[in-house]
Amino acid sequence: QVQLVESGGGSVQAGGSLRLSCTASGRTYTIYTMGWFRRAPGKEREFVAAISRQGINTEYADSVKGRFTISRDNSKNMMYLQMANLEPEDTALYFCASSWYVTVQTTPEKFDAWGQGTQVTVSS
Repeated sequence: QVQLVESGGGSVQAGGSLRLSCTASGRTYTIYTMGWFRRAPGKEREFVAAISRQGINTEYADSVKGRFTISRDNSKNMMYLQMANLEPEDTALYFCASSWYVTVQTTPEKFDAWGQGTQVTVSS
């Protein structure tokens, strides 16, 4: 089993920045793709970003391209999401997820471990 814990959420004003972190533990050797998803109030969970095991390949949702950067440090079993130029529309509960798929995945069904989420609130 893999356990994931997110941290780094908070409240910021529009235009601000935050960095989310995800700490993995347990059977981390089974983790390949890792990703971030979010769920805004009253909306479905949506894909934000994903990264391959070695960090070479990344995918981003169109809504965050150019503003968010995903990265990982396998030596520390950590993944990060650097968020810049935040908008009120980015307000959501952000989830870290991991997958045993080697290729980068963007759909939640392909991820088998999830964190509890960290709240990001952006005010205008």
